[in-house]
Parts: sequence; structure tokens; C-alpha cells
Amino acid sequence: MRTSLAAALTLGALGALVLGSGAAHAEEKNVVFVAGTPSHGYGAHEHNAGCLLLSDLLNEHEGVTSVVHQDGWPDDPDAFEGADAIVIYADGGGGHPALPHLDELEEMINDGIGFVIMHWAFPSGEADDEWVEWLGGNKEPHWAVNPFWTIEDPELADHPINNGIEPYTLEDEWYYHMRFREDMEGVTPIMSDHPPEETLDRDDGPFSNNPHVREAVLERGEIQHVAWAYEREDGGRSFGFTGGHWHWNWGHPMFRGQVLNAIAWAAGADIPEGGVPVGDVTIEDLLENQDYDMPDDYDIERWENLVNEWREQYDE
Repeated sequence: MRTSLAAALTLGALGALVLGSGAAHAEEKNVVFVAGTPSHGYGAHEHNAGCLLLSDLLNEHEGVTSVVHQDGWPDDPDAFEGADAIVIYADGGGGHPALPHLDELEEMINDGIGFVIMHWAFPSGEADDEWVEWLGGNKEPHWAVNPFWTIEDPELADHPINNGIEPYTLEDEWYYHMRFREDMEGVTPIMSDHPPEETLDRDDGPFSNNPHVREAVLERGEIQHVAWAYEREDGGRSFGFTGGHWHWNWGHPMFRGQVLNAIAWAAGADIPEGGVPVGDVTIEDLLENQDYDMPDDYDIERWENLVNEWREQYDE
């Protein structure tokens, strides 16, 4: 009798352990990155290296796991099985990796999967209406612009994506004057700033300048949103982020921390008060996994000094 009772207790304990493990596993959020193909040359639009870096950092955060599919849309039909969020970091326009798979993507979004777009991963003229409904905003030709400029002390929303994030100063190719849902329905601006007038010095073109953006920025002085969250009617969460041209900017703790928070949030994870841990990213980390060899005349010392400056600034 004592042996049977002991066995029963042991089986009960094992059952509780299994159930506990299953509950913990059920709470774990899974993120799938789709990294685009090589693009802009050394140190820019480094989709594979950027996704691998962010994925490694997310995998160190309890409750979130992630995997990266490199060089475009994965061939594996089960690549998105069990995903809570999909992140696309790739070139956009007609070569966007998702364009041949819009039906598949729509099905996942209708099922409530989180949807995150970084930098140029907008269809930009190919699936504009879909992106506005799925992401809350889109880089629409002859409406949005793509200048290089420096964000300085931007407005940050009171939102979990900004947990632990301080206003920061950083140059990037920050797209702005994006096409958002009518009346910004469901959309929360996460980071916003007033671009300097010189960002509209270029001639008119698909993304260089246009009458609509001049009227909004130069005449009405409207603040521009370069990152936003969108809580969709289907219950899913989306996030758009227009920075990400320079690979080296992932060395900025606030820049990458904001994106790490956003990805975890889009997947449905709880964001700690201090944000998802950003790790200590060095220039050596940023040199890994890039698509191109460094040119002999590349000024890597400039970027190394900046990365070290950012590390020291936010380690105080």
C-alpha cells in the first residue's frame, strides 16, 4: 500500500510538473523574423545582420523566443507555425518579399498575429491599402518622404513600447508624413518630432518631396510620427518603425530598446517597467553577419567611436 501511495504521489508530482511546464510554454511568445536580401552595400540595410542581432537579444528575455529566416520569405511552409508575431526587415516596393504571399500574410493577420515592419519594408505603391489596414500606416509614394535627418529630443508616448526609453538624438533615414488610417483610428504615435525644413529641399519625386508634405510641415507645422503602434480590430498588434538605414544605429541602446520592446509587445508579451533588456552591443557585435566585406576605405572608426559613446552615455 505504501509503495502504491508513493507511486501515486510521484505520478501526481510529475503530472503537476508537466502541466506547469505546459502552462509556462503556453505563455511563451514566439517571434519570426523575415530578413531581406542584400541591398544597399556595406553597413546599410543589413537586414540579415540586424535581425540576427535583435533575435539574439530577444532570446535572452524570459518569455520570448525568436527565429530568423534570412534572405527573403522562407520556403518552409511551416515557417510561421506557432508564431505570435512576424517581423519584416527588408527592401520594399515591387521587390518586397511578402508581395507574392499576401494571401498567406492576410490569413495570419486575420488570426491575430503581431505584425512589425522596420525601415523600408513597406510595399510603397504595390499593396498600400492592405498595409494601412494591417499596419496602421504605410510609406505611400508622392505622400511620404525619405530624408536623412537627426531626431532630437522627440516626443515619446506613454506606452509599454517606451518603457525604459528616454528621448534620444540620432541621425537616420527617418521616413515621415506616412499614410495613416483615417483619423488615426487605432493608431498610437510612439515617437514623433518636427523635421527640420532642410529635409524638404529636394525636388519633387516619389519619396523626395511633394506638395502634401510641404503643406503639412512647412505651412501647418505638423509633428511627424516615425514610430507607431496599432491595435487592430481583430485583436492583433502592429508596429511601424521608419528608422533602420544605418546598421550601426543598432548600437544605440534606446534605438534598439524601443524596437525590442515593440516586437515583444506586438507578440503579446508583457513589457517590464524598465523595458526588454538591451544587452551591451559593441562594434564587434555589429561587425558580425553582414552581407558585404568592409571596403578598404570605410571609416569604421567613426562608427566605433559613436557606439562607444552611446554605451558610455547610457551606462551612467
